[in-house]
Amino acid sequence: MKKLAVLTLAAAVATTLMAADGAALYKKCAGCHGANGEKKALGKSEVIKGWPKEKTVEALKGYKAGTRNVHGMGALMKGQVANLSDADIEALADYIAKLK
Repeated sequence: MKKLAVLTLAAAVATTLMAADGAALYKKCAGCHGANGEKKALGKSEVIKGWPKEKTVEALKGYKAGTRNVHGMGALMKGQVANLSDADIEALADYIAKLK
């Protein structure tokens, strides 16, 4: 029983360490969107600060799939999000939703 508890704890720690970090992922976005999502990227996009998580997930997945092209930013954004996993997108969306 003790061995099972140790294995369960180890799995929980590993999962936590592997979880995507929205703040770290957002650093790549800050150059265009601002440190708090307060800027219109390249003067074209909407301000993303405080977007609902669902809206951000939908937008990022659309850019990744190449099916979203808002304000002519589709190709640029597709390159930015190409390597994001679904977990990364979720973490990033959580982070953006909390920006104030």
